Amino acid sequence: MSSPVRDYYALLAVERDATAEEIKRAYRKLARELHPDVNPDSHAQDRFKEITAAYEVLSDPEKRRIVDLGGDPLASGGGQGGPGSPFTGFGGFGDIFETFFGGTGAGRGPRSRVRQGADALLRIEMSLAEMAFGVQKDIAVETAVVCQTCSGNGCAPGTSPRTCDTCAGRGEVQSMQRSLLGPVMTSRPCPTCGGTGQQIPSPCPNCSGEGRVRARRTISVDVPGGIEDGMRIRMTGQGEVGPGGGPAGDLYIEVSEQPHDVFTREGSDLHCTVAVPMTAAALGTELQLTTLDSEEKVEIRPGTQSGSVITLRGRGVPRLRSTARGDLHVHVEVRTPSKLDDDQERLLRELAELRAEEVSVSHPRGGLFSKVREAFNPR
Repeated sequence: MSSPVRDYYALLAVERDATAEEIKRAYRKLARELHPDVNPDSHAQDRFKEITAAYEVLSDPEKRRIVDLGGDPLASGGGQGGPGSPFTGFGGFGDIFETFFGGTGAGRGPRSRVRQGADALLRIEMSLAEMAFGVQKDIAVETAVVCQTCSGNGCAPGTSPRTCDTCAGRGEVQSMQRSLLGPVMTSRPCPTCGGTGQQIPSPCPNCSGEGRVRARRTISVDVPGGIEDGMRIRMTGQGEVGPGGGPAGDLYIEVSEQPHDVFTREGSDLHCTVAVPMTAAALGTELQLTTLDSEEKVEIRPGTQSGSVITLRGRGVPRLRSTARGDLHVHVEVRTPSKLDDDQERLLRELAELRAEEVSVSHPRGGLFSKVREAFNPR
């Protein structure tokens, strides 16, 4: 014989067309009256289970649709608490009470004294060559490490933690508060043990019971070639050791590129500027350029103009996690002489005449040209 279908609307004392907010308010009101921490009566506990089941059903659109069609979505059982449990999808009294009222209706238990350590960040400066080709560097860091005196347990040698006298090891204390809706039981972390359920009667003299101390140490860092300014290298487990000697967090090494005397960097490409005399630019020449890792010949072709760019393929910075390299861009700056002796000026004037270039003189030993037509350009 099948059991009768439960009237979930009646359990919460709401109309069948009640809104979600009205259903929520009805449940909150009844929960304040019937929660086991407020009303220890066994009948109230049964009623609390019923209204919790009703709220679970009516707050779920799909389950509410089944109810409106005459069915019972909880009739087949399943979920937490066994067949027909009214707590499917909930963690029990404590979870529901905390969700609605911000407190805890049931104990959570003590928290561990041993906790994960925090991550640490260290910034270091590196040369362009080091960042381009990679390097192994030994760097000094100062972080929290496990206390060697107590091995992280925070107790003086020969002693051990004991159960907290205030909370009896539960890690929390409860108190009864009065409100307009009646007395409400709340829980909070034990102020004596900080919620751990344990006390340290004789703290370690080296770490004062923390289980960790600050220390300076040297670690080796493998910097990969091609790393760029501002990037970070992650060193797993090299950060701060946690309270109680807990596992260490990670250490992040942030690299900063030092300015180079010759080269500037854009990603994997390098740029530099070379200055050539006016005559060398006009006649052509060959320069020897010292790069980050080699000697390269740079050909200045006859007639090269100031602002020209000569690209040396594959002579830039290696790309991160790749064997490929960027390019080296050589920017040419043609320099015009600012002072000439008589012979130099005469020769330049003769050159201008041979090239049929119009020249005017400001004064006998003045500047070269006030007006030049097609200067140094091929006819």
